[in-house]
Amino acid sequence: MFSGGLKLPAGLHLRPMSATDNAFIESLYRSTRDDLRMLDAEEDFIEEFIDLQRRAQTEGYGDMFPNAMYFVVEYHGERIGRVVLDFGQNEIRVMDIALIPAARGKGYGGQVLQAVQAVAGKVMTPVSLTVRFDHPRAKQLYARLGFAVEEAQIPFERMIWYPSASGIYNTAK
Repeated sequence: MFSGGLKLPAGLHLRPMSATDNAFIESLYRSTRDDLRMLDAEEDFIEEFIDLQRRAQTEGYGDMFPNAMYFVVEYHGERIGRVVLDFGQNEIRVMDIALIPAARGKGYGGQVLQAVQAVAGKVMTPVSLTVRFDHPRAKQLYARLGFAVEEAQIPFERMIWYPSASGIYNTAK
């Protein structure tokens, strides 16, 4: 579906992640873990703990979703984020979407999700994702894009978007 990459509006592009992206992905992950930086501990311990969490996430995704696809989000050729998608039998699961701090709040994440929804709409497949209860901005974005809470288990909510026949005809204009 996205194996060769996907051009998006406004200079955005998704491309498959490669080994040359590893340092960027590690830095990106570190930029998303301000919650761990608030721990009452030595800075070296916190940095090691963040690295441990990143490795656990990578291994967990690999174990639970061996067919997941990893993409780098670029803006005019510059790496600004990543998205991890699992194309299951009954849904497309957005496992992770993360942007560098300078790219957050500019609508890029929404555009990436809309592209995933457009692809899912063509094959009439729902899109699901999980969001933490304490991320109201993300939850508002997902709700604005048509995702609805399907299940809630603290600290997460599973949200899902279902394509509609009318939505497909509206995007075909």
